[in-house]
Amino acid sequence: MANGRQATVKRLNMAERAQQQMDLHFPGTDPRFMWHRKRNDGFTTIPRTMPLVMQAVDEASKGTPPGHVLFCLWARSPDNPLLTIENPATFAAEAGFSGERIVDTWRKRMKKLREHGMILTKKGATGDFHHVLLLNPNTGVETMRTHKNVSDDLYGRFIDRMAEVGAYGEIEGIREFWAEQAAAAAAVKAAAAEAGPKNTPAVTKPRKRSKVKVQKKEDLI
Repeated sequence: MANGRQATVKRLNMAERAQQQMDLHFPGTDPRFMWHRKRNDGFTTIPRTMPLVMQAVDEASKGTPPGHVLFCLWARSPDNPLLTIENPATFAAEAGFSGERIVDTWRKRMKKLREHGMILTKKGATGDFHHVLLLNPNTGVETMRTHKNVSDDLYGRFIDRMAEVGAYGEIEGIREFWAEQAAAAAAVKAAAAEAGPKNTPAVTKPRKRSKVKVQKKEDLI
């Protein structure tokens, strides 16, 4: 796996090759017709695997595909994983929903994203999705795979793309995390079994006092 320096060099080489091809096939194109993140405002950073991630969540959410909703969340991200949603209707409209129940439709998709490990949410002034934490979508797909929610064909293309962009270490990392969790849980269980049941002192009931028959005075005469 390439280290940080090697990855940087690779990206520069790819950019140089792309520029050479652009100069060859599209010479003289005015730069004002093109968008570049270092020159243009209004950008964020999105994982290169996002198209496959969107396919995965749509595949796992039959009838309520939330892939485009996820993309809209990332497009609104200020290069920080936390979003505060002040107006859900705006997000719903950007995701392509319309009608009287536009926000309800959007919320159903948001629930699917939460179920599939793509987001964490907290209640706020605008409802259940006022605060949204964007989780790593790559580890989200791996989580979905463990629940058999991603087909072999799509998962294979996802893994190939992860290796292609140098991100496969994220998959290895989340697997290590799960292994550590399992080992910790097993250790706790083993310790509890070794300790055995607690020895509690037996509770003895107080002995009943024997009744003494009091003889009547006339019986003593």
